[in-house]
Amino acid sequence: MNIRKMLGMIGITVALICVLGMSTHSPIKKPNVIIILSDDAGYADFGFTGLEHFDTPNIDRLAAEGVVCTSGYVTASVCCPSRAGLLTGRYQQRFGHEFNNFAVICDGYSPEDMGLDVSEKTIGDLMQAQGYKTMALGKWHMGDLPRYHPNNRGFDEFYGFLGGNRSYFPYPKGKGNGGQVMYHNKRRVDEPTELTYVTDDLTSAALNFIRQNKDNSFCIYLAYNAPHTPNEAKEEHLKKLNDIKNWRRKSYAAMTISMDENIGRIQKTLRELDIEKNTLLIFVNDNGGATNNGSDNGQYRGMKGSKWEGGIRVPFIFTWPGTLPAGVSYDQPVSALDLVSTSLAVAGGNCTDVKKLDGVNLIPYLQGKDKTSPHEILFWRRGVAAAVRRGKWKLIRSMGNPNLLFNLDKDASETVNVADKHPEVVRELLEKLKDWESELAPPKWKEGQKWENFQFKKHRMEVNTRKLERKYP
Repeated sequence: MNIRKMLGMIGITVALICVLGMSTHSPIKKPNVIIILSDDAGYADFGFTGLEHFDTPNIDRLAAEGVVCTSGYVTASVCCPSRAGLLTGRYQQRFGHEFNNFAVICDGYSPEDMGLDVSEKTIGDLMQAQGYKTMALGKWHMGDLPRYHPNNRGFDEFYGFLGGNRSYFPYPKGKGNGGQVMYHNKRRVDEPTELTYVTDDLTSAALNFIRQNKDNSFCIYLAYNAPHTPNEAKEEHLKKLNDIKNWRRKSYAAMTISMDENIGRIQKTLRELDIEKNTLLIFVNDNGGATNNGSDNGQYRGMKGSKWEGGIRVPFIFTWPGTLPAGVSYDQPVSALDLVSTSLAVAGGNCTDVKKLDGVNLIPYLQGKDKTSPHEILFWRRGVAAAVRRGKWKLIRSMGNPNLLFNLDKDASETVNVADKHPEVVRELLEKLKDWESELAPPKWKEGQKWENFQFKKHRMEVNTRKLERKYP
């Protein structure tokens, strides 16, 4: 054999080895995404947002190692529609999911329609399509019927409850209604033998899923019910808080400490499995602190249920070691709407096969590569009250009340209504709001006259103390 043929055969052999070697290697693992959602927490109730009365070291670690969005918003100031916006990346009013409780069914709809519209894709659906293993945990609140069950809405695994709240401790056998019952997928959990404290149990289920899928790309939606009512805390945490005399505040603090400890368990597991740097972890709250759970919104006016900043501006952290900067504050307005678009971009997917998303991919903004604002304008509406923010200006329109306009750069606490001084801004924002509303679907259900009255009362300028705010849930 001459030297040329020998070299040729060696070349072919090397090429075959390379091809065979490449074919036995698994493709590069796409980054994981974990969204942690707290429930009814106050804006000022974490160390990184100014808390002084108790400690949240693990959530603060997320903030120190990631980007804190100081103007982070949700799409509604109550639980159910806020989650619908987060899960779909679309304003929930586009598909009639405007109100919180399935109390009054609107004309043209039936009990079958009381849930997250089945024509809408969830983050679970979209990440499954990118090859991800998906899991939803905790509070669902997107409808109780089988068609709305998380396993039928894009999530391979589900561990949680279908309603809006439940006890943190196990129900006795046979107790608890349909929305309160804990499920593992579609199997009812035997609570007396399988549950301990729900915040702990949700985390344990999430950790099992992470360990089982450490070699896969996974997406987790972990919706803690903490620190939503009922105020039920573990004695070991209550004992640490004897300096807090108000019982409601004390139990709320203990529930928050438990959630923080469990988020620490997740961080520890990601480090132990050496997948922390390949995981985007997002922490956000579903709406402002509630009027009845002992929460504190700090400088922000209003609470859960309102269009004041205290109702819709929430703690918001993005942590991704090595990809996002650490210890940085990002001050441009961002929204829970952005979580779907951001997760899809991280997964390498696109939005060509889904309805138009209202969110954007935040990664270039958080990295400092894109210096523009992610959102030119943001909108809110629940029945008789609506709001719009564009730049420094925020307008609240509440039926029966004067239009309210605030310069958030100068007045983040919304103490001075400057509508009379800037009529042109009021006019422009009302027109923008009207244009947005023209794109929306009619609501499928409403909450009833009592809640409309609360909306009117809570958006009066004279309701300007926490004591008064707590009168109108």
